[in-house]
Amino acid sequence: MAQSRLEKIGTIFSRTTGLLRSGAMKTEDKPIWYDVYAAFPPKVEPRFDRPIPNMPIKKIFYAEDVVRAKYHKMIKSNETINLSDTRRETNTQQFIAIYNNLKSQGALDDEKILETAKELLEEKLATRRSTAETTEGEKEASVGAGLTDSFADAKRVKDTTPGAPVDIQDLFKN
Repeated sequence: MAQSRLEKIGTIFSRTTGLLRSGAMKTEDKPIWYDVYAAFPPKVEPRFDRPIPNMPIKKIFYAEDVVRAKYHKMIKSNETINLSDTRRETNTQQFIAIYNNLKSQGALDDEKILETAKELLEEKLATRRSTAETTEGEKEASVGAGLTDSFADAKRVKDTTPGAPVDIQDLFKN
């Protein structure tokens, strides 16, 4: 069985065992998981032809997921998101915070809360755009401003931290 690479013949454990016994794989090249699997084998062998268990799939939606889906259905967002920047909230996070705040007040039904949260978010984004700094005589959109600010922050870190690994000038040379 050591010569077979086909997943339908045996399991990965049996094929690895065959490789070790035949000498095709050295003991020091043995995978990390092999000893754990040998010590604690699964109750049912993981073969490709094993029947699929008939178990109901659990729904793991949170209330926040439903609100997020409704937001993205209402507003087609095209904002640029920097995943390493934890200081700024995305428009979706701001919408969810506004929605939860309005829902906790309990005065409106769900549809009214969605519309009010949408209007409040649009007002908030409009005020942020109007207060953004101008660059070369043009206003920067909040979408581009986030990315521009991230590059400016990285440059500041490089300038203030000796030996910082980021060099902005080298990023765009190619």
